[in-house]
Formats: sequence, C-alpha cells, structure tokens
Amino acid sequence: MITAYTVQNGHLLAHPIDQKQQLMPDACWLDLEQPTAEELAWVSDTYDQDLPAMDDLVEIEATSRFFQDASGLHIRTYFLHETPELPYNVTVAFVLSRGRLFSLRGEALITFQQYRQKLETQGKHDIDAFGIMLGLFELKVDRLADLLEQLHIKLENLNARVFHAGERDFEEVLALLAAVQDNNDKVRLSLMDMQRGLSFLLRSKSCPAEELPLLREILRDIRSLNEHSTFLFEKVQFLLEATTGRINIEQNKIIKIFSIAAVVFLPPTLIASIYGMNFHFMPELSSPYGYPLAIVLMIAAGIAPYWYFKRKGWL
Repeated sequence: MITAYTVQNGHLLAHPIDQKQQLMPDACWLDLEQPTAEELAWVSDTYDQDLPAMDDLVEIEATSRFFQDASGLHIRTYFLHETPELPYNVTVAFVLSRGRLFSLRGEALITFQQYRQKLETQGKHDIDAFGIMLGLFELKVDRLADLLEQLHIKLENLNARVFHAGERDFEEVLALLAAVQDNNDKVRLSLMDMQRGLSFLLRSKSCPAEELPLLREILRDIRSLNEHSTFLFEKVQFLLEATTGRINIEQNKIIKIFSIAAVVFLPPTLIASIYGMNFHFMPELSSPYGYPLAIVLMIAAGIAPYWYFKRKGWL
C-alpha cells in the first residue's frame, strides 16, 4: 500500500495511491506499507530514486542501517509493533533525498497512524521531509515511554503479589515476570537502535540547523528512558529472585511437614511393629492390659516428639 503525503496550509494531507493513479509530484513523503516489488519499482522509477528491497531491511550491521550515498540519506531503525499478544520490533527504512522522505515498512504501525492524525488535526508550519522523520522518532519515543510506564505499573502489581502472604500461584507470577522482561528488552532494543541512528545524524552533520534542538532533545529522552528500562530490568531480576525464594520457602514448609509427620509416627510404628511379631514367649500378649497399654504407649510416643518440636519452635 502506498500513501503519498502533501503539505497544504501547514497540514499534512494523506492520499492513498494505487497503480491506476498517478503519483503526486509534489509529495513530500511517500509511505510504503508492505509494498510489492512492482510498487517499489513504480515509485523508484517515478521519482528516480533508488529504494531498498524489503528483504534488505533485516541487515543489522551499522554500515547497512545508517549511511549516506549518492541516492540520499538512509536510516533503518526498529519500531515496536504493539500487538496485544506478543509485541515485536519491525525495521522501518527511511530514505531522504532531494527534500522528499520515503519510508518502507512491513507492518501497519500505530506510530505512523497517530503521527498522521496529529499533523492532519494540529498542523505544523514549515514542515519538511526531515522534520517528518524526526516527528515520527519523537512520537515513537513518547509511545515507548508510555509502554515503560505500563510495564512499571505491572511490576508494582506483581511486587504486591510476590510479597503477599496468601499468594500461591507462583507459576503465573513467573510467566508474567517473563512477559514483562521480554517487552522491556524489546523496548530497550528499539531505543538503543534509534539512539544509534540519531547519533549518526549528528555525526554526519546532515540534520538542518533548525531541527538540531529537537534531535538533541530526543536523544536526551532516549538516555532517560534507557535508565528507566535498566531500573525495570533490575526490578524484574529482584522479583524473580524473590519469587524463587518464596517457592523454596513453600517447598521447605511442605517437606518440613512430611519430615515431622514421619518423626511423629515413627515411635508408634516401632511399638506396633514389636507387638506385631507374635512370638510365643511375649509376656504382654497374655496380659489383659497388654492391648490398652500398647495403645497408650503409641499415643504417648507420638505426642512426645510433637510436644518437643512445638517447644523448640520448629512448628
């Protein structure tokens, strides 16, 4: 799907395009979502612009993700695809050339939708291709900050569960902690990758002077969020250790109960075993008080270790 964006009266207007239409010569931004090879070739030929194939977006080397050549400025960075089940990072390629921005992505991303809605309603004076890219990065940072805040709230709830005396479903707690850690790792990866891209823009001196304050502000926000992400990572590790400790304590309690039960019932079992041997010469077998005496001995033998453990505070 191809969407061309033009600027009219400070507002960014979206124009969905199919191959039955003509591409707009005054478009400042061409957004290609899941483009086919034919669409890529069509846009490339129309604007005389070299664009990467979708298979090339998975390269992870810095020289393949951030570079500048005769065809323009190239930035490839992760955007978090915020699916309810399992979020994952998607590489988005940006190409800046001759005052026009090209973006290529393989998924529908909420950041792009929100940015378009923001500019369509609020508008922005003197908007250009570079400003659009930085605006997307700025909104991306805002969304990642919101996600980190949500993860922090989840951790606070899990913290209450881990240290609640009545909590027993530790398997669910561990699963939730693992999910929080996985999401935190993906947010951190997206932040670090964007930090690398923005640092490249600073080093290459390709950022217009009027956009430098925004670029530096985004970098400061990323550093702050990285610190918050590190805090969440350490918090998850602490809760994992605490949960494992709670599991060990609960298991020890169960083992202690079985151990004490075995000790309590061992003396009565010994007495019952002795008088169950049925040897001919056993004086107690002929006594009319043998049976009740054996019962009393077994009860006393069971009560004695229980009373001793209770007195020692082991129960």
